[in-house]
Amino acid sequence: MTLLTGLGAVALAASAGVATAQTPPAPHHARGEPNRQITRAEFVDAPIARLTAMDANRDGVISVDERQAAVQARRAEHADARFAKLDANGDGSISRAELDAAHAARPERGAHEGRRGGPRHAPRGPGREGRERGPVVISEVAAKLGERFDKMDANRDGVISTDERRAAMTAHRADRQARRAERQAARPAPQAASPAPASE
Repeated sequence: MTLLTGLGAVALAASAGVATAQTPPAPHHARGEPNRQITRAEFVDAPIARLTAMDANRDGVISVDERQAAVQARRAEHADARFAKLDANGDGSISRAELDAAHAARPERGAHEGRRGGPRHAPRGPGREGRERGPVVISEVAAKLGERFDKMDANRDGVISTDERRAAMTAHRADRQARRAERQAARPAPQAASPAPASE
């Protein structure tokens, strides 16, 4: 997981079934604001508010059913937004002229599809669809986010600066490389092939 992802990354991770023992990612700031500081409210409170909104029965745990309901609601919201954008005159239906106008406004889409040999949003391959995920405990995610914020906030001033973000990213990369090296070192060495018996 990268250190800088969207403010909704934790909620998205929960909808994908991230194990609560994993360290959640930190929020991302607009690309046009690289020097903006990150507050605890942005880092912890905002993502947890998104998770809480998914917790329909308010038991502090996002179940598989709640996660699926949130995903369906978000898809419906996106579908409604797309329909409203296409329905230029707001009459509740999409005419051929409105559809043609929408396609004409996005000439680059066909070029992307042609270069890549298919639609931009191709179906996911087998193995990623339908995998069972466990519940997500909101308090555990909040604790992990708080721990991560405190670790990144080196000078303990209550905000994460650009330098602190960069230092955390560097440490994260080094830790990831170290774990990869440990896994490679733990792998058993390939056995040498036995020499063929000499022919008489």
